[in-house]
Formats: sequence, C-alpha cells, structure tokens
Amino acid sequence: MTDASNRALEILRSPDHFQWYLIPLLACILYVYIVEIQKRNWHVVLAGLILSASEFCWEMLNALVLHFSQYSAVWTTPGDTAYLILVGLNIEIWMMFFVAGVIVLKTLPGDKTIKILGLPNRVMIPLLWGLFCAFVETVLNRWDALVWAYSWWNWPSIYLVVVGYTVPFLLITWVYDTFSIKSKVYVLLFFLITDAIMWIVFVNALKWI
Repeated sequence: MTDASNRALEILRSPDHFQWYLIPLLACILYVYIVEIQKRNWHVVLAGLILSASEFCWEMLNALVLHFSQYSAVWTTPGDTAYLILVGLNIEIWMMFFVAGVIVLKTLPGDKTIKILGLPNRVMIPLLWGLFCAFVETVLNRWDALVWAYSWWNWPSIYLVVVGYTVPFLLITWVYDTFSIKSKVYVLLFFLITDAIMWIVFVNALKWI
C-alpha cells in the first residue's frame, strides 16, 4: 500500500482536524443556492445538486479501487484537511463540487447556437472548464496534496484527468438543457439513493471504504 494511502487511512473520517473555515465555506454555498432559489432558477439548482451527488458516487468507486487493489485509489488526498470523507475526497473538494455545476451552467450563453472557436458553446465551455480543473488538479498533484499512483492517471498522461472533468460537465450541461424539472428531480433522487445505499453497504456494513 502506498504511503499516501496509509496517510489517508490514518485521518479518514476523523473529527480531530476540524477547522472553522468550513463555516464560511458552507455559508458561501448556501448563498449561491439561495440566490438561485430566489430567482426560481430550479434548473440550475437541481443540475448543481445532481453534479455533487454524482461526484460522491464516483468518489466511493474510487475508494473501492484502494480496497480491491490494496495498493492505492486512482487519486488520493492525504494532505491537510478539516475532514477526510473518503480516501480521495476531503470536505473542501466536496464543497467545491456543490458550486462547480452552478459555475459551469452560469457561464453558458442563453443562445445555444453561439459557437466558440468553431465549436458549439455547449461543448466548448464544459471543455474549457474541464481543462481548467485538470490544470488545478495537476498543480495540486505537483504539491503532493492530491496523489496519483498509476501511470495511466499521472503526469504527463493527464488526458484521463481532462476527460474525468469534461465528461461530467458535458453531461450536466445536457441534463440542464434537455431535462424537465421533474426529470431532474428523478435524476437527483437516483444519485442520492445510490449514494445512500453505497454508503450503508461499503462504509457501514462491509467497512471497505
């Protein structure tokens, strides 16, 4: 097992590292959603929550990689954090994902036909955000805050990191544009129920992650 894996497991879900900066971060997230709720912008609210809920599911799958490999998850976050939820997900990252979907959707032009550098804006904007997030993650990796253990998910082969961000942003854009509010509620419930079942099974019952 890698050193990063061991360090992550040592602080996994320990409340001993709580920091007060979580409170203003929570306030900022609530502010973002309250503003959209006041505007009755339910499509953005639901799509933003769908991205964060689906990300949590993805993070549990990443944690299972560590359990089955007994070596490392695909990505690990063993560094300083106020709370490590899963070996590859700290509370700061998860808070970021609560607003990441809203940020992507708020940068979309109202006109779907507008092109950027010859590509539809519904493709180019999620791609640009995916590239930006991959750049940030690469910097975090260089700082040893986010550890990659596998050659196919590591510098300089970071194309999968780009795909890992761009595809969810593309999907959430598609959901935002094409799904009704009722359908978005169903998608959100699907991920919330899936997250709950996975947590009960893999964390509480089996203690695999």
